[in-house]
Amino acid sequence: MVKTITILGATGSIGTSTLDLIEREPDRFAVVALTANCDVARLAAAALRTNAKFAVVADESCLPELRAALAGTNIGCGGGRAAVLEAASMGADITMGAIVGCTGLEPVMAAIAGGKTVILANKEPLVSAGEVVLAAAAKSGATLLPADSEHNAIFQCFDAARPERVRRIILTCSGGPFREWSTEQMRSVTPEQAVAHPNWSMGAKISVDSATLFNKGLELIEAARLFPVPNDAIEIVIHPQSVIHSLVDYVDGSVLAQMGPPDMRVPIASCLAWPDRMATPMAPLDLVAIGRLDFTAPDPVRFPALKLTRDALNAGGARPAILNAANEIAVAAFLAREIGFLEIAAIVADTLEGYDPAAPATLEDVLVVDAEARRMARRYVGSRGGAARGANVKDISV
Repeated sequence: MVKTITILGATGSIGTSTLDLIEREPDRFAVVALTANCDVARLAAAALRTNAKFAVVADESCLPELRAALAGTNIGCGGGRAAVLEAASMGADITMGAIVGCTGLEPVMAAIAGGKTVILANKEPLVSAGEVVLAAAAKSGATLLPADSEHNAIFQCFDAARPERVRRIILTCSGGPFREWSTEQMRSVTPEQAVAHPNWSMGAKISVDSATLFNKGLELIEAARLFPVPNDAIEIVIHPQSVIHSLVDYVDGSVLAQMGPPDMRVPIASCLAWPDRMATPMAPLDLVAIGRLDFTAPDPVRFPALKLTRDALNAGGARPAILNAANEIAVAAFLAREIGFLEIAAIVADTLEGYDPAAPATLEDVLVVDAEARRMARRYVGSRGGAARGANVKDISV
């Protein structure tokens, strides 16, 4: 049976990986809508290849160029926030939510309202608005599937019918490019070094998050939303080979692990075909060639993001949304060379310390918290801008 699909964020790394998979099986998937920010060339090319019904640019100023690129076709065009929400609400059997940052929250919520299957590839819906998102899915009957390699691994190993039999969830982490660097060495990290992930090919923002370990901290919060275990039953271990993507430990001592190559097409395929399987172009895992699998404990002193995220998870309320917003601003500032690498966590800590609103109850509440946290984080970026030129970094490890 043909499944219809909409891809929110079709020109990013997750979106292009999704397109690669569905274009290999054109008799299995039919594209309803594709969205991008302003990459008209790639969006139009994908829309033409897949015979999409609707193509949308979030940046409305790019709409004339998109219309020109698709002139003479039957593909509808749209631009701006309302058009992105329209694409998300077109009733596709599967919606891939792959818009980076909190910008993707409203479109994902619109897709969830349709009551179909929504694949969560961006962390922000569950981190910033976890309770709101889960309540909306329960109300509409939507199925949420995790495309993050770690959460997808847990999903494949977790006995949802008997969650009380799960003793621990173990999230694995590559450790990023600086896992063996000292704090002093990390003080002079450049954006080019931070985005050069040793195992995965990802966008700039998530690559920086992997380097600071904020990515793993955000995944900790996501796992707590997705799987019914106590917060302290979720552990993080460094696994530099990125072969075991996560593990589930049961009360009888059995530990189930999901393994695979470090390629996002594997977890994406798991979601696209669920509860079935589909072929990917990945070669079989060669355990002999891999030879060994290593595990170490992460260092919370060199990587304070882990403590910040766990504290935000345990505190609940608006804390995860504040943390996520501040991190987005800090990462953008680092990539723009406005602050140093170590200042990313410091700015998040400053924002959490300076802003403590009531717990958000609605999507609108979440967006208000997000906007204010971003405003405050930008102010802290301005006050800490000298860090990019070697200023001292506040110690937030304790």
